[in-house]
Amino acid sequence: MDILLARDHGQLELTPLVDGTAQPSERLGPAELPARVAALEGPDVRWVWADTRTVYPTLLAAGVRVGRAVDLRLCHPILRHSVWTRNSALARGPASRWDTAAAVVDDVPTLLDELGRPDDVPTAQLLAELRDQQLAVAGSEHPGRLRLLTAAESAGGLIAAEMRHVGMPFDVAAHDRRLTELLGPRPLPGGRPDKLERLVEQIRELLGAPGLNPDSQPALLRALRAAGVEVASTRRFELAAADHPVVPVLLQYKKLARLLAANGWAWADAWVRHGRFRPDYVPGGVVTGRWATVGGGALQLPKQIRAAVAADPGWRLVVADAAQLEPRVLAAMAGDAAMARASRGHDLYAGLVTEGVVGTRPQAKLAMLSALYGATAGEAGQLMPNLMRAYPAATGLVERAARDGERGQQVHTWLGRTSPPPGPRWHDGQQRANQPDAVDADERRARREARDWGRFTRNFVVQGSAAEWALCWLAAVRRDLTALAGSTTPDQRPDLVYFLHDEIMVHTPAELADPVAEIVRAGAAEAGRLMFGETGVEFAIELAVVGCYAEA
Repeated sequence: MDILLARDHGQLELTPLVDGTAQPSERLGPAELPARVAALEGPDVRWVWADTRTVYPTLLAAGVRVGRAVDLRLCHPILRHSVWTRNSALARGPASRWDTAAAVVDDVPTLLDELGRPDDVPTAQLLAELRDQQLAVAGSEHPGRLRLLTAAESAGGLIAAEMRHVGMPFDVAAHDRRLTELLGPRPLPGGRPDKLERLVEQIRELLGAPGLNPDSQPALLRALRAAGVEVASTRRFELAAADHPVVPVLLQYKKLARLLAANGWAWADAWVRHGRFRPDYVPGGVVTGRWATVGGGALQLPKQIRAAVAADPGWRLVVADAAQLEPRVLAAMAGDAAMARASRGHDLYAGLVTEGVVGTRPQAKLAMLSALYGATAGEAGQLMPNLMRAYPAATGLVERAARDGERGQQVHTWLGRTSPPPGPRWHDGQQRANQPDAVDADERRARREARDWGRFTRNFVVQGSAAEWALCWLAAVRRDLTALAGSTTPDQRPDLVYFLHDEIMVHTPAELADPVAEIVRAGAAEAGRLMFGETGVEFAIELAVVGCYAEA
């Protein structure tokens, strides 16, 4: 049974749906909501609400979890922009408060909130949006896939809220010790740690630039050029190619300065509370469906500080990541039997060597990444013909996606998330190249921009489908962890505490580590079957049961 949870001018309404028909609503005050949801929650109940971010944290704070929910905000842009639903009323209607639309800013795909978050939504509007979404799915070219995608996306919303509520175990004292080892003792506000200050002094001396602030890119660039270091920017790869004694010192400074800025003491003060790291995850924050974060940098925890991610006494971390996920997803999407054979094992790249496609594992990795990202120069270009002969179905799929993108067409993932169209500037450039007065520069620019967009669409179909697989994996693991938690006390429940594209982490009592590990492994296999059926592709994972993240 679906139960709508709506908010109208501060009042909450619970409205059951029986065979799609709304039953009499029950009005509640905010303080009454958690207990009522807990009383109604059950395996046959699916909650429907506007936005998990604005509803679920309140329930979690009261100790209430739900098994299933429909997040209309997350599902709306998927169904509004999917090529499979383009003839639906949802897709053809005017923009509304529900639109978190795929957009392109300066020809770079991003997500923008066009009209604000749907928060205070009356029951009638909630019901109308739910019905519009259901009709869009039912009338689509592939309703089964879209139902799976919207269910997985909504589950992701629940998981993101739960992970923030639970938090990743984080040892602030261990973090401080590691920073002190790398940077020196914590400085006063506005100051630099000792090791950074000494590096700054060396940089100034080597460049003959007293008072230089190396954090100012224009000032640093001027000082480098004045010292005879001819570089166009201060990027690491460009500096590394320069021949000057300041280069290694400057590279070391930039590395440590980034650590301080991104994951230093101020970062821990802002994002670690009560021994838990609590970032704000953003499901679907990237157009491919990958997650993002708002602050906290949860998707970029560097190796230098991972020892601070430590299990509580008597607990363990089960850390797992999918091995070569995107190539395996590509093999399953394409139904490429030969590539499926190469996937049988924990190292698909070694499988390519065994199959005789390339000579070495580094070559296999380079060739596969070239197929996924469209690299054609150097050794990558030389290896691609081998890959195309060995796996015509898989390489043909990404090549077609690239050609579609070069023509300005949209592509879609396995479950139907659709790429944004290129922006007006892209189309203007293509049209300009076809004008009678176009010059060679116009044509070269148009070809370059077409190839760039083709590389984006080439990767979109695979990266987006891999993100869908990861959501299915997360949802399966969450479901089975919930079942396992039913045999424990609330303070002993294992929980998902981290997710990064193709990697998950569960914090679990030590005595449950083995069954949790089996749940994680089984979830990966289930995600593959759920999305693709029986393809012969093995979705292998690398798993470790450890005391801290650095050991994984």
